[in-house]
Amino acid sequence: MIRFFLGLTLAIFAPAGLCYAQSSYVSVSNSQFFAGGGPYYFMGANYWYGGYLGLEKDAKRGVERLRKELDFLKSSGVTNLRVLAGVEGSGMINGVVRVAPSLQPERGKFKEDMLKGLDLLLHEMGKRDMKAVVYFSNNWEWSGGFQQYLIWNGQVPDSLKTRKLNWDEQRDMVSRFYSCRPCKEDYLRQVNLILSRKNSFSGKKYTEDPAIMAWQLANEPRPMRPAADSAYLQWVKEAAAFIKEKDKNHLVSVGSEGEMGTESMKLFEQVHSDPNIDYLTIHIWPKNWSWFSGTDVQRGLPAVLARTETYIKSHIPIAEKLKKPLVIEEFGLPRDRHAFDIKSTTNARDAYFKAILSIWANNIRSGGPVAGFNFWSFGGAGRPVPGQVFWKEGDDRTGDPPMEEQGLNSVFDSDTSTWNLISSYKQLIK
Repeated sequence: MIRFFLGLTLAIFAPAGLCYAQSSYVSVSNSQFFAGGGPYYFMGANYWYGGYLGLEKDAKRGVERLRKELDFLKSSGVTNLRVLAGVEGSGMINGVVRVAPSLQPERGKFKEDMLKGLDLLLHEMGKRDMKAVVYFSNNWEWSGGFQQYLIWNGQVPDSLKTRKLNWDEQRDMVSRFYSCRPCKEDYLRQVNLILSRKNSFSGKKYTEDPAIMAWQLANEPRPMRPAADSAYLQWVKEAAAFIKEKDKNHLVSVGSEGEMGTESMKLFEQVHSDPNIDYLTIHIWPKNWSWFSGTDVQRGLPAVLARTETYIKSHIPIAEKLKKPLVIEEFGLPRDRHAFDIKSTTNARDAYFKAILSIWANNIRSGGPVAGFNFWSFGGAGRPVPGQVFWKEGDDRTGDPPMEEQGLNSVFDSDTSTWNLISSYKQLIK
C-alpha cells in the first residue's frame, strides 16, 4: 500500500527566516496575463505529482523533498506549476498501474485526506510567490479520468477494463464521456468537492487562494471522434460555466493540445471563444506524434524543430483574434539516443527547449500572446530504478507517469545543461 498522509504534521512551517510575499490573482486583458499590478509572464513546469509528496510518511521523501524542489525551481526562474488535483478509481486500468492513492476510490466516495497533499503544495507555493494550474481530471487512464467515469456508469464492457486498448478502441470509448450525462455529473461532483475546500495549512479557501492561477477542465480532453465534437464543445461550455459560478477569482482553461487534440483548428477556436475560457493552451509531443522515427532523437531533430515552430505559430493568430493569452503547456523530448539512464546526455532536448523558449521570449519582447510555458516534466530529486523500466509501488515519483518508461521525459535536478538554459531566460520575467 502506498505510504501516505502520516508525515504532514512534521516540519510543516518554513524554516526560520524564510519569508515569501504573496501576490495577487492572475487576470487577462487583451492577450496578456496580469498579476500584482503588471504583466505576468512565466516559465513553468509540469509537476503532476506535487500534491502527492506531502502524503509520504517519510518526511525526507515527502515534505522535505517538496520544499527543496520548490526552492530549486524558484531559484531557476520556474514559478508556475501544473499539477493534478486527484485520482479517480484505484488499481489497474487498461492493464497498467494508475497513480495512487486515490481521491475518489469508489464512485461518489471521497477520501478528502488525500487533498492534504495538495493543501501543502499550494501553501508552500504561496510562500514562494509561485502559481499553480490545477487540472481536475484526465482524458488518459493513468489517473482514472474519463475512462473511470465511464466504467462506473456501465459504459465500458468488462473485457476492456483490464487489458490494454488499441487506439481505435480507446477513441471509441472515451468519446462516449461527452454524451454520458451521469458521467459528467460524477465529474462535476469531484470538481465541486475541490472548489469547496479550505486549505488545512493556510486556512484559505481554494477559491480565495492567489497561489492558484487557474483551474483546468482536464489533462488533454479530446473529442476523440468527430461524431463527438458537438458534445465535447457543449461539455466545455457547461463545465467552464460551473467552475466560474463557484469561483469568481481564478482563470479557467481547457487543457487542450491544440489542433492535434481537436483535429480541427475551427473546433479549437470555437472551444476557446467561450467567454468562460480565459486563455489558450497547446501541447507538443514529437515522439508521440511520430515527428521522428525510431530512437534516433538527434537525427530527427531538424524536422522536430521545424514542425514545432510551425505548430506554435499556427495557433498564435487564433489567440490574437480571441484576444486571449496562449500557453505552451506541455512539451518534452527523450534523452539522447532515447536513453533512460539519468547520466545520459540531453543535447537534443536542450536544443528543442531552446527553440521553444526563444519563441516565448520573442513574444515577450514584441507583446505577442505567448505568455508562458510549462515543460514536461519536472522529475526533481526523484530517480528511476536502474534496469527497471516502469514505476513500481515504493519507487520515487518522477515526471513520468506510472505507465510510461521512467526517465523518458523527466527533467531531473541533475540535468545541469537544461537548467543552465532555462535559467538564462529568467531575467526576462524579473
